[in-house]
Amino acid sequence: MTFRRFRILILLGVLAAAIGLTWLEQNMVRAWWAPLEVAVVPINGDGSPEATETIRTLQTGDFEDINAFLERESARYGVKQSPAMQVTLLPELKQKPPAPPRDGSVLKTVFWSLQLRWWVYRQSDAWLPQLGTVKLFVLYHAPQDGVALEHSLGLQKGLIGVVHAFADPRQTRQNNIVIAHELLHTLGATDKYDQEGRPMYPDGVADPAQPPGAPQHEAEIMAGRYVNAGGRVVMPPGLEQCVIGARTAHEINFDEGFRRRFASGH
Repeated sequence: MTFRRFRILILLGVLAAAIGLTWLEQNMVRAWWAPLEVAVVPINGDGSPEATETIRTLQTGDFEDINAFLERESARYGVKQSPAMQVTLLPELKQKPPAPPRDGSVLKTVFWSLQLRWWVYRQSDAWLPQLGTVKLFVLYHAPQDGVALEHSLGLQKGLIGVVHAFADPRQTRQNNIVIAHELLHTLGATDKYDQEGRPMYPDGVADPAQPPGAPQHEAEIMAGRYVNAGGRVVMPPGLEQCVIGARTAHEINFDEGFRRRFASGH
């Protein structure tokens, strides 16, 4: 065997191992045999004193309503997972993750995804990746009137979320809606809103029994917004007014198999 063929075999072996680990990790977290392991890594997104203070005072309890949301919704689909997730709050990270490409080209997006996963691995200071742990990098920004935050994202491959949040205690509950949304992306959930940010019917509304365009009182979590009685698309004040719709439930494995798997033990 030539050295070139040997090198190709090694590379193919590494690729096969990476694919196998990715498959194993995704199935581990979507099996719901145990609480989700979630590591939250705060980052000062704009260098502001507001973000510095928010990060200084962060506690794991600040994310408890995400766990309560998952517990409530898992119960709606057959079995209450309690706790549904275990949060570890890691020390502030001084580096920012690589920014996604702005033009959205497929090739650049694939390269950026690999770059992000490599960046996350380097931050872990471990030889082996933490299989089954969702890594959420939360970048805090001081609120500015009329200035929207950058788009947050969640990747199923690698179980990575990059969340842009407001450094304002009054925004904690809505920040947690965004964090929960990206968390479910890492479990395989897809967006349920259109290019204009409007919830898509029927999968993106909390109550699809209502006709299209009818006012809603809650938001489907992967739409993140709902149409209120005034016809405006609004974000709910907190996760108490969010639900996991049937399509999202299927994507994250809150389906009939979930109920059958656990029913005999409850």
